[in-house]
Amino acid sequence: MADVAARAGVSRALVSIVFRNQPGASEETRERVLRVADEIGYRPDSAARLLARGRSRTLGVMLTVHQPFQADLVEGIYPEADRLGYEVLLSANAPGRDEAKAIEALLSHRCGALILLGPGSDAADLDDLGHRTVAVSVGRRVPGARVDSVHTAEGKGVRQAMDHLVELGHRHIVHVDGGRQSGSAERRRAYRAAMRRHGLADEMRVIPGAHDEDAGIEAGRALLAERARGVPLPTAILAGNDRCAMGLLMAFARAGVDVPGEVSVVGYDDSHLSHVMPIGLTTVRQDALLLAEYAVRFAVERLENGELEPREAVLDPKLVVRETSGPPRKA
Repeated sequence: MADVAARAGVSRALVSIVFRNQPGASEETRERVLRVADEIGYRPDSAARLLARGRSRTLGVMLTVHQPFQADLVEGIYPEADRLGYEVLLSANAPGRDEAKAIEALLSHRCGALILLGPGSDAADLDDLGHRTVAVSVGRRVPGARVDSVHTAEGKGVRQAMDHLVELGHRHIVHVDGGRQSGSAERRRAYRAAMRRHGLADEMRVIPGAHDEDAGIEAGRALLAERARGVPLPTAILAGNDRCAMGLLMAFARAGVDVPGEVSVVGYDDSHLSHVMPIGLTTVRQDALLLAEYAVRFAVERLENGELEPREAVLDPKLVVRETSGPPRKA
């Protein structure tokens, strides 16, 4: 500001008035100050200004690289944060940069609150984080931890998918799960419960996987290898998420397996990937926009209203039927 003031021929205090858009400067002076600032490339440091007031109006968001549904969540976080007068700072969990490091980076930038997308940290670590700062977990319940949580009713979504497949006539339904990743345990339990409820306990099978394409490709190749040994393919597969479903579709396409003629495939999330595949993916939709809005509101309300008991928002999922599911193949 001292550089702008010297070049514009005004006091530093007057420059401050202009940048804070407060009365006290003539229109001519205001225009001159802004023009000079633009010429020398000066931008007000809003973060420093807020810290000087003893408060950061920045929400830190921890996400995982290459997770399309989390990208959808971020798209929803920005407009809601902007509406409430908050900035957003992103920090990614990626290969070579674990979740703890991504979280510490946000804390070091003095974010007022953290929104964690699909956190994989232990409940004890998340509870500790909740005592250090305001934190919201999106996509995962953390019972007993001092964090708010926003997620979809996982069991309800899986039930919708399983009911759809059983109504089509499927009996041999396999689940490729998401391992230890967010929501996986709930989806796995719901699959098993649905198989028992439909009298298909003897057909129950869970293939360990992950929430990425590689897991789907690996599961697809394993099933194809079994077919080569005389074991029939399942007639339907419930994937842990859309990325895993995409991997399955890739493996089957390379092997010439018709989907859904020979195998039906159902995903979970309804991320933007499900809309750009060559064949429309049947999947369970999570409302990314609404999840994001709840997460931002929870964080801001806790920041502005002080101590609140941990809260939980559970949203309804919705099955979206497209082209990857159909009646089972004839024997």
